[in-house]
Amino acid sequence: MSMNWRNIALFAVVALLIVGTGTFQSWNLALAILNMGLISAIMALGVNMQWGYAGLFNVGIMGFAALGGLGVVITAMPPVSDAWAAGGLRALGGLVVGALVILGGVQIWKRMAPGKTRTLVLLAELVIGFFLFRWVFDAGVDAIEAVNPAGTGYLGGLGLPVILAWPVGGALAAAAAWAIGKTALGLRSDYLAIATLGISEIIIAVLKNEEWLSRGVKNVNGLPRPVPYEINLQNNPSFVDLALGWGMDPTTFSSIVVKLAYAGLFAVVLLILIWMSEMALNSPWGRMMRAIRDNETAAEAMGKDVTRRHLQIFVIGSAVVGLAGAMMTTLDGQLTPSSYQPLRYTFLIWVMVIVGGSGNNWGAVLGGFVIWFFWVQVEPMGNALMGWITASMPEGDLKSHLLSSAAHMRLLTMGLILLLVLRFSPRGLIPEK
Repeated sequence: MSMNWRNIALFAVVALLIVGTGTFQSWNLALAILNMGLISAIMALGVNMQWGYAGLFNVGIMGFAALGGLGVVITAMPPVSDAWAAGGLRALGGLVVGALVILGGVQIWKRMAPGKTRTLVLLAELVIGFFLFRWVFDAGVDAIEAVNPAGTGYLGGLGLPVILAWPVGGALAAAAAWAIGKTALGLRSDYLAIATLGISEIIIAVLKNEEWLSRGVKNVNGLPRPVPYEINLQNNPSFVDLALGWGMDPTTFSSIVVKLAYAGLFAVVLLILIWMSEMALNSPWGRMMRAIRDNETAAEAMGKDVTRRHLQIFVIGSAVVGLAGAMMTTLDGQLTPSSYQPLRYTFLIWVMVIVGGSGNNWGAVLGGFVIWFFWVQVEPMGNALMGWITASMPEGDLKSHLLSSAAHMRLLTMGLILLLVLRFSPRGLIPEK
C-alpha cells in the first residue's frame, strides 16, 4: 500500500472541502460533488492504468465513456415492441450482412495470391456488399425511426436491472478498445493519441446520428434508477415523519437520501476497483508492465510480448472508463450524445491523473476528487470575484465584458492548478513510488 500520513492528510483536506460545502452552501451540492468525484476518480483510475502502468497515451476517453452510457440504454431501457415489429430484425440482418462482407473481404485478402486479380475481386466484393448492406439496413432503420419519432423512434433495450448495465458499459468499451488496439497500438505515442482521438469522435458521431440505436440528438430520457425516486419517498408517510423528526423539509431530505444512496453504490465500486488495481500493480504482472513502460526494448529482449501486454492494459483501462461512463449516465438519468465534449471527458480526466500523480492509484483517485471539486466551485467563486472587482465600475462595455468572462475562470483555474502542481510537485500530489 502506498498510503502514508501525508497522503491521508491530502484526502482529509478534500473531505473537509466537501463537508465545508455542505455546511456553508448546501448538502445537496456537497453530495453532488461527492458523487461526480467518485465517478471521476474511477475514470482517472482507468486512464492511470493505461498511462501510469504502460505509458499508453489515450486521448479517446470521451468515446469510451459514451459507450458506457450506450450500455445503459441497451441494457436497462424497455424494448420498443412496435419498432422491433416494424424493422428491428431487418436492421439486425443488415448488420449481419455488413459483418459478413467485412469477413469475406478479409478471407479474399488472405487466401488469394497478391496481384491485380485479388484487388479486382476484393473491390467487387466490397462494392456489391456495400450496396447489399445499405439495401437491407436502411429499410429497417427507416421503419424503426418512423415509429413515434417524438417519443421513441429507436429499438430500446433489454429491460434488465440498471445495475447490470454498468458491466455491460465496461464490456462495450473493452470491445471497442480491443478493435482499436489491434490496429493502433503499434503506433508511436503521438500517433496513438491522434488515432484514439479520431476514433472517439467517430463513436460520438455514430451516437448522434444513428437514431435507431440511441435516438441521436433527441436523447434517451427516463433511464431506470438503482435507487428510489424522490417523489416516491415524499409520498411515504413514514419517510415524511422521519424527515420532520430530523427537522428537515421532506423534499430536501428525499434528495439528500437519494444522493447518499448513489454515493454508497459508487463508493463500493471504487473500493473494489482500487483494491484490484493495487493488487495488480504490486504483483509480478504490475512490475512487468512498468518495466515495459520504462524500457520497451529491454523488456522485449527479456522475452516479453510488449504489443500483447499493451493491448491487455489498453482494454482493461478502457473497460474501467466505460464502467464509469455507465455510472455517470445512470446518475444523470439520460443519455445525451451531444453533451460529450473532449474538454470535459478527455482533457479534465488527464488533468486529474497528472495532478494526482500518474502511476499511483491513490493519486489518480485524489486527482479525481480535487479537480472535480474546483471544476464545480470555481464558477460561483469567479462570479463573486468579478462582481467584487466591478462593483465600483460604471455601467458599460468593460464591466459587462468582465462579468461575462467569469465563466472562463474554470479553464483559467484548471491551467493554474496544473502549472502549480507541475512546478512544485512534478510527479503529482501522490507520486509513484
